[in-house]
Amino acid sequence: MDTMSVTVVPVRSATFIAGARQSARAFLAGLTAPVATENADAVVLVVSELVTNALRHGGGTCVLELTAHPDSIEVAVRDPSPRAPRMRIPDLNGGTGGFGWPMVNRLARAISLSPTASGGKTVSALLPRAAR
Repeated sequence: MDTMSVTVVPVRSATFIAGARQSARAFLAGLTAPVATENADAVVLVVSELVTNALRHGGGTCVLELTAHPDSIEVAVRDPSPRAPRMRIPDLNGGTGGFGWPMVNRLARAISLSPTASGGKTVSALLPRAAR
């Protein structure tokens, strides 16, 4: 099983979110059993959303871990905040978001939320490897 961890430093910057996306692409490209292109795009999108949310709402730091399972890819993001992500009405006018978490829920086969020993949380999303 292929695994990789990437630590995103405590800076709120698109550069670090872009780095998480690049790390996800590199991880997927390095797998011996390829991931369908559409599914790889979904993994990168979920990485981007979860890392963005962790940096924005989770205290400014996070750890990204990607794990390849035989039929799925797991995206796990750990941050220091105990607050769970929540659904909200998307803001169509003010630009405050509300689109990412529903999208993650739609793309993922399963989502879990686990508390960490340090008082934070890990949000995990399981996405399929093969085309549906």
